[in-house]
Amino acid sequence: MILSRYERMIARRYLLPGKGEAFIFLVASISLVAVMLGVAALIIVMSVMNGFRAELFDKVVGLNGHAVVQGYGGRIPNWREVLQQAKATPGVTAAVPLIEQPLMASYEGRVEGVLVRGMQRRDILTNPTLQGKVLAGSLEDLQPGSGRVGIGARLAEALGATVGGSITIISPQGQTTPFGTVPRIVDYEVAAIFEVGVYDYDKAFVVMPIEDAQTLLMLGDDVQMIEVETEDAERVGEILAPLAARVAGRAAVADWRRMNASLFEALAVERVAMFIVLSLIILVAVFNILSSLIMLVRAKTRDIAILRTMGATRRGLMKVFITVGITIGTLGTAAGLLLGAVFLFFRQPIVDAIQVLTGQNLWDPSVRFLTELPSKTDPFEVAAVVIMALGFSFLATLYPAYKAASTDPVQVLRYE
Repeated sequence: MILSRYERMIARRYLLPGKGEAFIFLVASISLVAVMLGVAALIIVMSVMNGFRAELFDKVVGLNGHAVVQGYGGRIPNWREVLQQAKATPGVTAAVPLIEQPLMASYEGRVEGVLVRGMQRRDILTNPTLQGKVLAGSLEDLQPGSGRVGIGARLAEALGATVGGSITIISPQGQTTPFGTVPRIVDYEVAAIFEVGVYDYDKAFVVMPIEDAQTLLMLGDDVQMIEVETEDAERVGEILAPLAARVAGRAAVADWRRMNASLFEALAVERVAMFIVLSLIILVAVFNILSSLIMLVRAKTRDIAILRTMGATRRGLMKVFITVGITIGTLGTAAGLLLGAVFLFFRQPIVDAIQVLTGQNLWDPSVRFLTELPSKTDPFEVAAVVIMALGFSFLATLYPAYKAASTDPVQVLRYE
């Protein structure tokens, strides 16, 4: 839509407050601010939701893989054969043996439920989720037979354990005696404390070499599962279908969707619901643009009639008022993009400051799963928000522009 010189001049004049037009300008300013807040809120919430899903996916998949092959009865006797079959499956990028068992741990009278995870030493040292997340000690000290373990930061806080301290792991799977089964009670030295960023993991995980886990749980040379990673997490079921057929009767394949179905489905539903609800904010802002333009047309009826008598066309007047409305929407959208970018960049300091001012814990890791507010901005979603805001703004200008263009100068100027 190209405006002539006089049309640009008129549009600029109508955008600025004139004598007796302060109220119309106030309504237009409120419309601009409303669009800004709506666009910013939508971008912020969608980015946080995307970040939340991405962080959870990275942490969950980083520790559990895209899928696991679980042996019936809690063990895979011929696990090396299954491991080779998994590695030979097209589309599989990695496969590692694993032992994972919920047990109890105690330290100086404190008792907590833990999730003991036995991994091969090279897998512990190369796991991307554990790399760079060690707060104290070193994972290098986790040697088979050394009696050393790594524990999550929240578990260390709950037990009061520190590096160099000794925690006791209690397993109900002990020796059978004439008086019943005697639980196994084994002491381990804390060699490392890590924080992966997922509260449930940091609160429960005890990582040890797989040989030590086999001894603790009396598994012999067996493992409980094989963790598998694929080249495409979204096609994990299709990729692992041949492996599932080969191990049928001995083990079952469970992918990340099945293991965390309720969590990721809840996130997807909440994401769609938040998008719809926050889109209403932009829609309300657009109605403000509509009302301000209607008032502007009413206030400028005499000016419009004079312009018509001077040769202004209906099409030209429509372009003028459409330009005014779209300008308000565009400025509001641009300001919303800037506000959203600033908030997302400083999101964690803002949350911390609000928590200090209100005295409330707004981001409790025990409830939110993650220790920090995540963010991941999708350019396509931002583009969709911008197009939606500008599209609504354009639609809001059509009726006022039509009313302005249909003004009859004869009727307006009859008694002038």
